[in-house]
Amino acid sequence: MLIGIMSDTHDNLPAIARAVELFNKENVDLVLHAGDYVAPFVKRELSKLNAPLKGVFGNNDGEREGLKKAIGVDDEIIELELDGLKIVLLHGTNEKVVEAFIRSQLYDVVIRGHTHKYEIRETGRSIVLNPGEVCGYVSGIKSVAFLDTRKREIKIVNLDTGEPLGFMSL
Repeated sequence: MLIGIMSDTHDNLPAIARAVELFNKENVDLVLHAGDYVAPFVKRELSKLNAPLKGVFGNNDGEREGLKKAIGVDDEIIELELDGLKIVLLHGTNEKVVEAFIRSQLYDVVIRGHTHKYEIRETGRSIVLNPGEVCGYVSGIKSVAFLDTRKREIKIVNLDTGEPLGFMSL
């Protein structure tokens, strides 16, 4: 299964459109969003995804009822098991909570957002993945990630250039 991963879209509709276009081009089977959509009108671009979208709330998602109705987001933490990989998805506002998930070693992949900095790192048996920010407002780099559960590979891609920013085999 090829999973597209995004976070911190912060209402940047042109950047969201670019991410959606890339995910559709790569024929992802699922898209995970690690929070901070911000407003329900992001549905305009996210509804163009060819794959299902699952996501969690972030700290800037103030209009939660609207987001729930518009795109179905309804939780702060999602646990998934895909092709034998145990995955947890959260925004990561509270670093103590993120670290607790990592230290638990219950997950193969811990996906988080919030920092706006892309990252792939191994901690024990867990891979910590932050796809960075789609919006590009903080770091200046618009990025998304791909998790291939069959090939057991993760890559982070710059949305503006298409260049890889990070890669790891699981």
